[in-house]
Amino acid sequence: MDHKKVLIWLKKAKTSLEKINQMIEDDKYCIDIIQQNLAVIWLLKSVNINLLESHLWCCVKSRAKAWNEKELDKKMQEILNIVKLAQDK
Repeated sequence: MDHKKVLIWLKKAKTSLEKINQMIEDDKYCIDIIQQNLAVIWLLKSVNINLLESHLWCCVKSRAKAWNEKELDKKMQEILNIVKLAQDK
């Protein structure tokens, strides 16, 4: 995982969320708030993809050879559940 990139994205998302809160308190134009919100969603989706890629390439790949079929099936189902959950959002 690119920790540096993930941390930057999360800090930007945090800053943007604070900005959204202020925009709502200041009764700013709804479309401007929505655009800012979409930027946060993009950042968080990017973090999720990066985390999932890291999990697959590091955790799963390095340990897969030691797993029996039942363990491998469990890990694959975990990943599918996360992908399905992300698709529903």
